[in-house]
Amino acid sequence: MATIMAAFPGGKHKALTMSYDDGPAADRRLVSIFNQFGVKGTFHLNSGLMGQDGRIGAEEAAGLYAGHEMSAHTVTHPTLERSPNETLVAEIMEDRKSLERVAGYTVRGMSYPNGSYNRAIKELLPRLGIEYSRVVPSTGNFGMPDDWHEWKPTCHHKQRLMELAESFVESRKSQYLYLMYVWGHSYEFDQDGNWELIEAFCRYVGGRDDIWYATSIEIVWYMQAFERLKFAADCSFVRNPSAQTVWLIANGRTVEVPGGQSVMLD
Repeated sequence: MATIMAAFPGGKHKALTMSYDDGPAADRRLVSIFNQFGVKGTFHLNSGLMGQDGRIGAEEAAGLYAGHEMSAHTVTHPTLERSPNETLVAEIMEDRKSLERVAGYTVRGMSYPNGSYNRAIKELLPRLGIEYSRVVPSTGNFGMPDDWHEWKPTCHHKQRLMELAESFVESRKSQYLYLMYVWGHSYEFDQDGNWELIEAFCRYVGGRDDIWYATSIEIVWYMQAFERLKFAADCSFVRNPSAQTVWLIANGRTVEVPGGQSVMLD
């Protein structure tokens, strides 16, 4: 029987994603840094506040965030645990609708405004088309989430960023999938006067051929495609019913499984 392991695109076992909230004007500089070093991010936006108080406006957003992900953060940034269900539904669905008109693609991700959530809110999100949502508490490690609607990042960029980056880059145990997930607000770099921190980080981790640089939704959809794979009982072959190509490690060999095709693994 073949020994099968999931892999990221290209057979890689490490992925990096960045997650930034609220859409402040400082996103312009942050996106420029990401683009310079080939890093990808998800930007969680409040559609009802766009263009106000120094935030990125709707007319600029599609171009600015091109190549990254525009994601929901509710219309007006309420504390969700203190909100009735009617407010929850309206805040999330109207945010999706507005952002989708700007982005031109479906918005299926979110981060919780004010870090506020509970079990009932998590259970509601799939019914509103939200496939993941990021929380604030960080893990300090590089594990994959076991709950997409309570997705814990590795760290805020103020939390041992370069130390964790070095550990991530030096991680060699290919029997694991490693995901480094950094979050924050771009305006914090202005407040703290430390843009050199994120520049140094992206310069260090960017452009490496053993890391998959992805947005949050790209990671979710890729892992969903892996879960939809149909393996033979003896794992001698696999069929991929999805449109998305999935990569595996089979008996130590990197195997590409294109969408809609069957591939021998033995």
